Amino acid sequence: MDEKLYQHLVSRPDLVNFIRNNPEWYRYLSRDPSKVAEIEQESKRYYGKTFSQKIEKVNQNVQMVGMLLQFAEMMKD
Repeated sequence: MDEKLYQHLVSRPDLVNFIRNNPEWYRYLSRDPSKVAEIEQESKRYYGKTFSQKIEKVNQNVQMVGMLLQFAEMMKD
């Protein structure tokens, strides 16, 4: 593996963890170090850090709060 790429990965523990969980990326990066941008995108998807995933998580939390408020209202009566 390229030394610069290795240093970049060491500085990003989330990427190292992702590669450990998906070992095929060792091969991809060894053959083509320019795929580091691709692995960063895949890592974001894997950890749920994309914008759409964050919005979905917020939406689920808002729905849960709404249900809890409805439940609390029912219990009041």
